[in-house]
Amino acid sequence: MRSASSQLDAVLILGTEGGPPRHRRPRSTDVAAPEPVPTSRATVVHPSPFGSGSAAAAWLSELRADEEALDLELDSAVAVLNRSLFARRLATADPYLAEVSFDRALVARVGYGDGEAVADGRFAEALELPRPGARRVKRSMEAPDERFAALLGARTERLVAEELVLRARLDLDAGRAREAALQARVALEALAEALASPPAGAALAEHRAAIAAAANAALAGELDGDALQAVTEAVRAMEADLRRHRLGG
Repeated sequence: MRSASSQLDAVLILGTEGGPPRHRRPRSTDVAAPEPVPTSRATVVHPSPFGSGSAAAAWLSELRADEEALDLELDSAVAVLNRSLFARRLATADPYLAEVSFDRALVARVGYGDGEAVADGRFAEALELPRPGARRVKRSMEAPDERFAALLGARTERLVAEELVLRARLDLDAGRAREAALQARVALEALAEALASPPAGAALAEHRAAIAAAANAALAGELDGDALQAVTEAVRAMEADLRRHRLGG
């Protein structure tokens, strides 16, 4: 996979295992038994090989001892995968082809080995990481399960801006600054209207001019550093206001 600078960033290898055979016609059944599902495997390979087996082992040993470096390695791999999924979504015009996160993975491994073996899911040595829930416990007072039930039961009202802010965050995290700026502009207007009373409305209004400028710049081309910072700060401010709203503040 190449970046905008035409440099080879990584090699992405995709594979699918398992799953039931496809049936072309409906068939009779008297039981709703669980069906086996296919499992997708994505392998992201660095474009430059290690100089020796000892160098590869030392790299993996350093990652084992440095959780932050290991997280960066995983984030980089997920970013490569999501870039390909984004391109696939555009190529197929399929709005339901979603990007992924490490938290959704069944298993994640970081390791090294010979090219063909690694492409087939076999390593000379690898680390198998704990499930994300065991590694990254998020503490929150927002009670998402209770709000989920309330939304399904129509006991609470959703804000249009909630989904728009989530989309802006996704674009921002994926490095799609232009899309994030355009999404943030609409999200800001929707949220400012919903939370018109001070202090939320006044605080969001402070970002309006900068976001409008960033969105206009996004229509013409890539954003500069100041515009990207403005979008980042606005998205953070909107997320904070939405958290306060969900907590009843």
